[in-house]
Amino acid sequence: MRTINLLQRMNIYQEVFLSILYRVLPIQKYLEPVYFYIYTLFGLQAIYVTALYTTSWLLSGTWLSGLLAAFWYVTNRIDTTRVEFTIPLRENWALPFFAIQIAAITYFLRPNLQPLSERLTLLAIFISTFLFSLTWQFNQFMMLMQALVLFTLDSLDMLPAVKATWLYGIQVTGLLLVCILQFFNSMILGSLLISFNLSVLIARKLQKNLKTGNFLNRLGKLLLHLFAVLCLTLFLNNIIKKILDLKSDEHIFKFLKAKFGFGATRDFDANLYLCEEAFGLLPFNTFGRLSDTLLFYAYIFVLSITVMAALAVAFHNLSDSTSQQPPGQMGKCTILLKPETAYNLIHTILFGFLALSTMRMKYLWTSHMCVFASFGLCSPEIWELLLRSIRLYNPKRICIMRYSVPILILLYLCYKFWPGMMDELSELREFYDPDTVELMNWINSNTPRKAVFAGSMQLLAGVKLCTGRTLTNHPHYEDNSLRERTKAVYQIYAKRSPEDVHALLRSFGADYVILEDSICYERRHQRGCRLRDLLDIANGHMMDGPGENDPDLKLAGHPRFCEEIKRNLPSYTAYFTRVFQNKTFHVYKLSRNK
Repeated sequence: MRTINLLQRMNIYQEVFLSILYRVLPIQKYLEPVYFYIYTLFGLQAIYVTALYTTSWLLSGTWLSGLLAAFWYVTNRIDTTRVEFTIPLRENWALPFFAIQIAAITYFLRPNLQPLSERLTLLAIFISTFLFSLTWQFNQFMMLMQALVLFTLDSLDMLPAVKATWLYGIQVTGLLLVCILQFFNSMILGSLLISFNLSVLIARKLQKNLKTGNFLNRLGKLLLHLFAVLCLTLFLNNIIKKILDLKSDEHIFKFLKAKFGFGATRDFDANLYLCEEAFGLLPFNTFGRLSDTLLFYAYIFVLSITVMAALAVAFHNLSDSTSQQPPGQMGKCTILLKPETAYNLIHTILFGFLALSTMRMKYLWTSHMCVFASFGLCSPEIWELLLRSIRLYNPKRICIMRYSVPILILLYLCYKFWPGMMDELSELREFYDPDTVELMNWINSNTPRKAVFAGSMQLLAGVKLCTGRTLTNHPHYEDNSLRERTKAVYQIYAKRSPEDVHALLRSFGADYVILEDSICYERRHQRGCRLRDLLDIANGHMMDGPGENDPDLKLAGHPRFCEEIKRNLPSYTAYFTRVFQNKTFHVYKLSRNK
């Protein structure tokens, strides 16, 4: 009963472009559409690895570093990418462009660039930022982290303010252009990134002489600047959201509030995220896998040295009362930590915290971990700092260490992981899910083309793809009305009367409802995190099974709908008729009686 503008609500411009390309190129006789799609995405991952290679090379000054980064990315692919088992994810389209953007920023932050080189690099940053924003709905949150990196470096004089301003502007411009292409998607206009970047630029104009004075004076000004930016960001964001009446992303903030311990919640949407493993803390066994390839050890080694160098540089910059410099020039102490190195250091730290708090975001960190660790092992500056600190400095020793250590690691990786990778490449696997295939075939053969189906978000996405039937809800969760609709449809797994469930489903125009035993009798999650438990809590009902309940929860007045309907009692058959069933699915046709 609603028509959705897909280009506005989904990040699918890449599929639109690819479909046009497939029709234009003379390849239709030789390549099926699905293989063209898969090969394009796999080709994009090759560009991703090339961008990581380039970033590492730019930071260290040697191609050996890039080679080690690429090897580490491949040998740690379980933790660096999801492309091999979930190909069409939005992140698999977006992260290659994000890696290109980081490589371009790394080059852009080099001092004394020629004007033409600087302009071309800015163009590369803008294009990659735009494509990254266009292909992933979480773009604004990733770029907010990036803006925080720039803000930190700018505040500590580790980066020319002029270059930071350019990058702030590119982020906002790229996001606004995507907003236009997505038919003025209000979630983009109400993003924290736009509010934050505008606040930084406004606060910088209002607070003049921010970078003058002694250490305590500058530290006080910096804290005041931070407070001003924070307050202005929240103020602007609230004003924009009130003007646009924006509620699309409120579930994310409810989730974050509950996740970080600012009060328990019974909100169904927030708990749906909290109970998913992907949105939990990063599992400890991740570090074991990363250590097997020596990546984690190398990363901690490089991180420790660069953090100490960064603290020394930051203290020097804040202590230097004469640090008012012409735009684009850095203080003499900053040669200890070049601007591009400082950027990648703060980048890896912030994205590391993000990955530790939310497992799904680890792919942003682990891929950059490969770059940062390989750069450090091949960097003359890192080895110089280490050897000077233990009084063994010698230019020849630096040369020996920066080449011998990465070569030894590459030999170890080849010896330990190459045979396993070759075995993996020889494997042939087949999709096997006969119950789902049987369901889709039945829908295609036995239901009208205009039939409307209700069910779980994930299953209905498959119904749309395989049968083209109309849906009551789908997995795009960044929309308030759709979240409310999904919660209403999910009452099929709650303790509700057949009259209530029938009225809810018919209010969305549903003709059929699909019940899944894997949800109704779910055992994957512990008690309190099963979908039926989340619905019970949101409805104020006590949960099933042994265990405690909150004292204000009450016994439900009706049995669980998905269980009781299978008994074919008259109170249920008056509203629902079973038309299909197998080991996994039960399909019921809704009566049109009021």
